[in-house]
Amino acid sequence: MSQSWNVTLLQCDVVLGDPERNRANVRRVVERLAGAEEKTDVLLLPELWDTGYDLVRLDEIADVDGKQAKHVLSEAARQLNAYVIGGSVAERIGDRVYNTTFVFDRSGELIKRYAKVHLFRLMEEEKYVTPGDAAGLYEIDGQPVGAVICYDIRFPEWIRTYALKGTKVLFVSAEWPHPRLDHWRQLLIARAIENQMYVVACNRVGDDRKSTFCGHSMVVNPWGQIIAEGLQKEELVKATIDLRLVDEVRGIIPVFSDRRTALYDLQS
Repeated sequence: MSQSWNVTLLQCDVVLGDPERNRANVRRVVERLAGAEEKTDVLLLPELWDTGYDLVRLDEIADVDGKQAKHVLSEAARQLNAYVIGGSVAERIGDRVYNTTFVFDRSGELIKRYAKVHLFRLMEEEKYVTPGDAAGLYEIDGQPVGAVICYDIRFPEWIRTYALKGTKVLFVSAEWPHPRLDHWRQLLIARAIENQMYVVACNRVGDDRKSTFCGHSMVVNPWGQIIAEGLQKEELVKATIDLRLVDEVRGIIPVFSDRRTALYDLQS
């Protein structure tokens, strides 16, 4: 059971409303990674890397049952012999569209689907997308991890449910825009500290018609220390994480056993 992973965050621009070009871009990056000397154990993509926030056209461009994205991501996982956390894509199921993460194991098998639970009203996401209703919990090499998407990180009670299930690494895919770069960085650090877990977060860069996206994809350790961070440009952000540090930190400061849940009202 491996406890040390090389993680790679694909911080890229997204061509608004053009899934074919975006899929081709992901394939090119994977080809480059496959030829690199340093191998990747986990590849993470940003939110809505296939369409961007072209919400008004989702009826036309959403990926039916996620078939096109699944093919690209499964192929990438096999090519890299790595877990691929497929950011998120616009997935059509029947007459509904979801903002969905697909996770593939090293053999290219789909092991998890997570649909974004908290939809971002500031970008009118709730008008075009159906929210998910289940957590994104799964395992990598026998270790408990989880996936969330962008706005989800503003809900500490949601992320705490992951930690209480034993999650050691939280993977975050996002299209986080300016002027809220400070929020992005501070929320990721806070989620890592309060839950004593790694937070591995991939954001996009570039512009669409309404927003400029701020990049700064990050890997934060359970002490809240940033061990890797991108700039506001297309790049691969890489880090090595050691999950034994999670157990160490949780042993030093026993946050979970010191909780007084009888006093907490999470219903209001």
